[in-house]
Amino acid sequence: MGLLSWIVVGLIAGWLAGLLMRGSGFGLLGNIIVGVVGGLLGGWIASSLFNIGPGMNGINFGSILIAFLGAIVLILIFRLLGFGRRRGQIH
Repeated sequence: MGLLSWIVVGLIAGWLAGLLMRGSGFGLLGNIIVGVVGGLLGGWIASSLFNIGPGMNGINFGSILIAFLGAIVLILIFRLLGFGRRRGQIH
């Protein structure tokens, strides 16, 4: 998958994950990075743990879904580690 495809899939997946996980938006560049890294994480989870073929293989629904799920997992990990929240904020 080409660099442009990774960026497009990452943008879509990061944006969707940011919408679903309220308060976890990282801005345009941050959402792209979360989406692309989430795609890598989602692809690894899909292939290693669930024995699903190549996770990311172009701009299609399957790639976006895998990247989206990986981005959600990544955001959850960030939340567990305390990233993405402003210090001093009471929830």
